[in-house]
Amino acid sequence: MSWGTELWDQFDNLEKHTQWGIDILEKYIKFVKERTEIELNYAKQLRNLSKKYQPKKNSKEEEEYRYTACKAFLSTLNEMNDYAGQHEVISENMTSQITVELARYVQELKQERKSHFHDGRKAQQQIETCWKQLESSKRRFERDCREADRAQQYFEKMDADINVTKADVEKARQQAQTRHQMADDSKADYSSYLQKFNHEQHEYYHTHIPNIFQKIQEMEERRIVRIGESVKTYAELDRQVIPIIGKCLDGIVKAAESIDPKNDSQLVVEAYKSGFEPPGDIEFEDYTQPMKRTVSDNSLSNSRGDGKPELKFGGKSKGKLWPFIKKNKPPPPPPASASPSAVPNGPQSPKQQKEPLSHRFNEFMTSKPKIHCFRSLKRGLSLKLGATPEDFSNLPPEQRRKKLQQKVDELNKEIQKEMDQRDAITKMKDVYLKNPQMGDPASLDHKLAEVSQNIEKLRLEAQKFEAWLAEVEGRLPARSEQSRRQSGLYDTQSAPAVNNCAQDRESPDGSYTEEQSQESEVKVLATDFDDEFDDEEPLPAIGTCKALYTFEGQNEGTISVVEGETLYVIEEDKGDGWTRIRRNEDEEGYVPTSYVEVYLDKNAKGAKTYI
Repeated sequence: MSWGTELWDQFDNLEKHTQWGIDILEKYIKFVKERTEIELNYAKQLRNLSKKYQPKKNSKEEEEYRYTACKAFLSTLNEMNDYAGQHEVISENMTSQITVELARYVQELKQERKSHFHDGRKAQQQIETCWKQLESSKRRFERDCREADRAQQYFEKMDADINVTKADVEKARQQAQTRHQMADDSKADYSSYLQKFNHEQHEYYHTHIPNIFQKIQEMEERRIVRIGESVKTYAELDRQVIPIIGKCLDGIVKAAESIDPKNDSQLVVEAYKSGFEPPGDIEFEDYTQPMKRTVSDNSLSNSRGDGKPELKFGGKSKGKLWPFIKKNKPPPPPPASASPSAVPNGPQSPKQQKEPLSHRFNEFMTSKPKIHCFRSLKRGLSLKLGATPEDFSNLPPEQRRKKLQQKVDELNKEIQKEMDQRDAITKMKDVYLKNPQMGDPASLDHKLAEVSQNIEKLRLEAQKFEAWLAEVEGRLPARSEQSRRQSGLYDTQSAPAVNNCAQDRESPDGSYTEEQSQESEVKVLATDFDDEFDDEEPLPAIGTCKALYTFEGQNEGTISVVEGETLYVIEEDKGDGWTRIRRNEDEEGYVPTSYVEVYLDKNAKGAKTYI
């Protein structure tokens, strides 16, 4: 099957068909180009989507990605980013291997097609020229033949006429001979052109056109093969990225399988655990006791006759306390003495002695420190308006430990970085010493001294935070006993409490500490001792302490100390990061526990009950 033999007379149709083939190829190129644009846009949208949901640096969202579910989501975002990258690879490969190559091939194809059809048209023009020459010679031969016949007839007519002279007859004869000679020459030219045309026509239909059409056929078949190869390449480029896309999807599945709800639950505990113990049971409040006391033998008159006030505590609190001296809990800084209005002058009604049970329960259920007076309000505002304490004493013990550990790790990383820099400078200095032409070793001494100074500062800072961390870690196991003491604060039944302002349990700078429960209430059975308790009896010293750092006590209830100063400890740290100390009888207050080194007197530990 050959176009040259089968389609020898379809030159124009073949020209249209080959042009249609090029149009199809250009349409396919346009399709692939639009596909690459779609892949690029899709990859761009996927990357933007992944970037949109990526956690912002140094934000709360970044901390949330500690949980396995969030980690799985983050892995999905990263895998989708890689997934988008594969679509970009598809676009790039299709552009380079299909679009560009086919565009170049189309240009070559157009040039080849133009050349073939130019040769065909040239052959057509050649045969048309031969045909025109043949037609011209034929018409001339026909005209000469008619002229020769007309001249012959005229000669015969002149020769038969007796009235015509011999000269006229001879002229007519010569004219007839000339016309016959011209007819013979035209006949010879016509015959020559006819042979030439037949030869050219044979060459045109059996040699030139078949060869040209065969080349056009081969060109068209190559175009078809090229389209097939491009379609195959189109599929292969997609197939090449399928394994990598599969790995991306496998990564997403693996991330989903790594989700551990138990681990996430443990992280929630670590994130929000305060380190405090829950409060104990609320003791039953017997409102009938004052009624029984009025008819009992131990009446107020009998107690007044003895002349000694007797202090009774309900529940587990069996130790004796002086009126308005706090039981085993430090008062708020500075110690607030009971106001005269708070000192009972005699027995009062039960409603004045006890708060409602619902109010007590609400105090237990709330977790925020209460501000009962203007002094506490002022200390709370000072925390909100001021900066976070350096030792994180405003946080609960467990959270404080985590923050301190994080700070220690950061400082260790900075120390390591500075040490690496110091080693690099030292090596450079050694190189300069061995090769003075490379530089002056003395020029590095200042930088080396500066780095060493930075290392020393960072080490001191790290030691300070490590001391705070060791203090917190050493105190955390003892929190249960402290909480049990807190739980027993409501076990007593006593007389009206002292001013609530003096019972707030918060650090001197208003930081978050465990909330002081309602103070153990004291039953004062006599009214003759009002003047004796106008001033609180000073707490006994339970040890000494040495100031490790200078502390400026600027907040209310704190006391300033100088590094190396020795003072008396009158109340140790109860888990809030503050220790109560005394310089003399008139000067006492709170200092951060991490700023002092405490030496407790073993024989004075009984003073914790403040007998």
